[in-house]
Amino acid sequence: METIVAISTAVGTGGIGIIRMSGKQCFEILEKIFKPKKEQKIEEIKGYTIKYGHIVNYQTEEKIDEVLVSYFKAPKSYTTEDMCEINSHGGTVVVQTILEQCLMAGARLAMPGEFTQKAFLNGRIDLSQAEGIIDLINSKTQKEAEASFKQLEGVLSKKIQEIRKDILNVMADIEASIDYPEYDIEEVSNEKAKKELEQIRDKLKALENSFHTGKLLKEGIRTVIIGTPNSGKSSLLNAILNEERAIVSNIEGTTRDTIEEMVNLDGIPLKLIDTAGIRNTENEIEKIGVEKALKLLEEADLTIAIFDNTKPLEREDREIIELIKDKKTIILLNKIDKKEIKPENELELQKLNKPILKISAKTKEGLEELYKQIIKMFHLEEIELNDGSLITNIRHKEQIRKALKSILEGEKGIDSKIPIDLIEIALKDALEALSEITGENVSEDIINEIFSKFCLGK
Repeated sequence: METIVAISTAVGTGGIGIIRMSGKQCFEILEKIFKPKKEQKIEEIKGYTIKYGHIVNYQTEEKIDEVLVSYFKAPKSYTTEDMCEINSHGGTVVVQTILEQCLMAGARLAMPGEFTQKAFLNGRIDLSQAEGIIDLINSKTQKEAEASFKQLEGVLSKKIQEIRKDILNVMADIEASIDYPEYDIEEVSNEKAKKELEQIRDKLKALENSFHTGKLLKEGIRTVIIGTPNSGKSSLLNAILNEERAIVSNIEGTTRDTIEEMVNLDGIPLKLIDTAGIRNTENEIEKIGVEKALKLLEEADLTIAIFDNTKPLEREDREIIELIKDKKTIILLNKIDKKEIKPENELELQKLNKPILKISAKTKEGLEELYKQIIKMFHLEEIELNDGSLITNIRHKEQIRKALKSILEGEKGIDSKIPIDLIEIALKDALEALSEITGENVSEDIINEIFSKFCLGK
């Protein structure tokens, strides 16, 4: 197999840069460009050790940088191959120059995620653990990072393997009833298989149901702020972010496009989207903004409808009331710092049977109550990561759904008194679906698609 190399640290100025190399010729290539302070044969160098020296020009032996090189010997490395990591000074020029020397000495530039792909293909990790790595890298909150790390550790894999083992046990009982019909054990096998399939179904259902929480951890709560012009949408966004992110003006229609920002709420990403004020307008640009706001409203997990509580509800306000009737919504009565409050607004909005909070986006009064309401509405305080059996990946959810469907077909087959050997077909389908999660039975296209999402050097 070819020896691959890539820069593993982020592009830009930094204290150190890391160039990672893996493959059969790794140490042979390294010897051409690395001059250690103390010369040693590669056979004498132990794995998990670091040597100090200089990277030199492959052809002229001119010194390029002072470095530390980490040695990892097969099979005890990230890829299970011979591997090294060159720790150089940071900066684009230095690490790029060292990378070029590695390429000139015989290595090939790695594809995105190719180091992790080698770890998967060589059996060090399964496919769900590999996906846990990219999720960990892309984590936006501590809770998401914890969930991703548990997946990387193999918690989900163990859960899947347990369920697969349960299915195989049922299949073994079915095989026994087929191979030894003279013992007349089919009825006993049917009863036992039914009970075991019910238990398997419950385990799969629990995993499938966990996707709702997992999706919140990974993608966050898509929250659209909606209101009429000058109701305080942009001021609310700025107050939550604690910075002047959106332009605030007394001129109506200032916000004409959407502004999206992410904040951390109790370990869950809250994706806030400030939209154009809802009103009838002749301005073509503002009209596009209003149409975009209405489209985002359809896709939102949560709507924050904000009303100016110093003015009576007008026609545009009532249009918003119609829009949010069937949406998961928190209603905010804004500008409580003003004297001209309209108590009749609250009385009318109470008819919607939705949470109503009084706030001042200007003074930030009431923001803590808003956070508490969101936590309560999405049961964020109940999210526990103790056992780690949390589905955050849509691919995993789809395979669990397929396995669950097959198990239900098996249960129906037993109830319908069909020959027990036919039940085995449904169970094999369930096994196949679960095997795609861990990668024991997965197409090359899926593997390539997953690893293409990784960054270079990982």
